[in-house]
Amino acid sequence: MDDVVDDVARGAAGGAGGAPRSTAHDVELVLVSYRSAHQVRELLAGFDEDLPVVVVDNAQGSDGVREVVESRPNGRYVDSGGGKGFARAANMGARSSTHEFLVFGNPDSRPTAEHLAPLLDDVAGDPLCAASAATMVGTDGRVELGVGGWEPSVRRALVHSAGLHKVLPRAGLYARPRPGERISVDWTTGACMAVRRSTFLELGGFDEAFYVYNEDMAYGRAARAAGMHEKLRTDVLVPHAAGGSGAPSLEMLRLRGAAMSRYLARDHGRVEHRLLTTALAAGYAVRAAQRTATRQRDLASQHWAYVKGVTTGRASVAGRVVIDGPEQG
Repeated sequence: MDDVVDDVARGAAGGAGGAPRSTAHDVELVLVSYRSAHQVRELLAGFDEDLPVVVVDNAQGSDGVREVVESRPNGRYVDSGGGKGFARAANMGARSSTHEFLVFGNPDSRPTAEHLAPLLDDVAGDPLCAASAATMVGTDGRVELGVGGWEPSVRRALVHSAGLHKVLPRAGLYARPRPGERISVDWTTGACMAVRRSTFLELGGFDEAFYVYNEDMAYGRAARAAGMHEKLRTDVLVPHAAGGSGAPSLEMLRLRGAAMSRYLARDHGRVEHRLLTTALAAGYAVRAAQRTATRQRDLASQHWAYVKGVTTGRASVAGRVVIDGPEQG
């Protein structure tokens, strides 16, 4: 079954398009790198060399990313100290910036200045717009599942777990809109997302209780609590490139499940948390069984990793526990 776990496991690809040029806004590009120097280099090649960019390195300079960013006139390198996760590292980049606007990007995203301009126009022109995000597309040109989505509920979790989001695309947890489709979501992906820096910091930035995953969902919740909204630009299609992270996929998929469990425990009642995690675990267990029956053992292992994460709320990266139970957010 084609779902968000499959998208994460496979990755996506594409290439930068459009002529490099500077954006008209006072903006800094914020990237979090973990052994992603080659991806950072390719991403930055799509922009004018004068574009301000900060790269927060979670791998303590192990792959030469410092030299990549400091070769640019307005490049800043920040060593996070290693292993801080996306949310904390991205916040370090935001807090150290002096620019009015920020664009968060994944090293394996391939935006150009033409992609960023409408996102920045959205947050510059609407003080209640907490973020404007591009729509990410994969190797086949299809929109990825999870470019945005809605606040989890038992009904939405059941729809997603049963695979009914394919026929009821707005009834599940994750959005996969058609290019150009008008759609309202509760949160957007941080893979290519523009914010006004002051707004981002006033809302608390990304929730550092999350190592990676669900910090974007939590930011959307904080924005709604403040009477603000996020915008998903389905007319701005940004390619993904394969192989952006050095982290093993099984670790990341278990971490995705554990992060969801933590989010649900923090922002939903105990009974609802149990119902939601049970629904999600059951759905992915069925997916795992289906993959096993068709001898797709790698995908079956990935689905089981998610099940373990969402049921235990515990996950490790490189042997270090980064989420230790859903109640400790």
